[in-house]
Amino acid sequence: MLTTALIMAGLALYNVPPQRRPRHFRNRDGFSLEFSDEELRARYRFSRHSIMVISDLVRDDLQRGTHRNHALTVEQQVMVTLRFLASGSFLQVVGDTLGLDKGTVSRVVQDTTAALCKRQNEFVKWPRSDAEKNKIKAGNYRIGGFPNVIGAIDGTHIRIQAPTIDEASYVNRKGYHSINVQAVCDADGKFTNINTSWPGNAHDAHIFRTSQVCTHMERTPNWESGILLGDSGYPCRPFIMTPYARPANEDQTRFNKHHARTRCVIERTFGRWKRRFHVLHSEIRMKPEKACSIIMACAILHNIALWMNEPELPEDQEEEMPNVDAVYNGANDGRRIRDHITQMYFTN
Repeated sequence: MLTTALIMAGLALYNVPPQRRPRHFRNRDGFSLEFSDEELRARYRFSRHSIMVISDLVRDDLQRGTHRNHALTVEQQVMVTLRFLASGSFLQVVGDTLGLDKGTVSRVVQDTTAALCKRQNEFVKWPRSDAEKNKIKAGNYRIGGFPNVIGAIDGTHIRIQAPTIDEASYVNRKGYHSINVQAVCDADGKFTNINTSWPGNAHDAHIFRTSQVCTHMERTPNWESGILLGDSGYPCRPFIMTPYARPANEDQTRFNKHHARTRCVIERTFGRWKRRFHVLHSEIRMKPEKACSIIMACAILHNIALWMNEPELPEDQEEEMPNVDAVYNGANDGRRIRDHITQMYFTN
């Protein structure tokens, strides 16, 4: 937590008279004593302590090798970036709000998001150990009563401005330019895998088929090891379960009901993610490669927010896990495994 002495350090920040500086940046570290944690959270989506934690994570990459009195500190660079991501405003608008020119805001956002993206493997991690997988399975079972689920997968489109190169590839099926983001999340809504590199016209099934997640799960293609839940846009395979397109009986209807209830965690996660960072709701007015960095940085920050209990999430009520020790001895085929799950867990 910041000390009063650190907050009140009195060096000038940039070439703006003190009386005209936004109260956000009247102190060297970037914080104003006038702002409570709630006020900081409303503007930057993080509390004072969380902003300091993020600043420490990227400090080595953002520390400026200059003693000029108008150089921005790491904390200020982080806050400029968070303000841009949280508001979704034009760079010019963010700069006018904080007393900085557009070029400075652009450079700060680019540098800070790049520094965050370097930490991707630290904060967006696929579950490896049995303990990690079992925790996720238990959480997903509490949500929707579906066994052995280690993740829910889906895609979402983030709107971008029309690029000048390969423009047609970024037009999605709804007719606007976008990045097709594919993500997997756990029961807590934490991203365990995310791919932000595909243009809008790429199909969800193709993105998954060429992904590291698919390659990894193909090595152990059995449902007892853990499965993903996807919508009808994905193929039904031994490690990814999709709903029945036309349920033939009550058991299959019940399967679809529990499937949808469990899988909706990814849809809720996308909603929370976009509400936290409004830049994902609006059009990212940058080249595709920079937009991809913005999206990835937002995913990392989303996981950091969960890690820091920012905000604190309500805990689901405990519910007993089913016994899933029975070995499936049938053909290693997605549809037959789906039938097996239906018969084992969703038949009266």
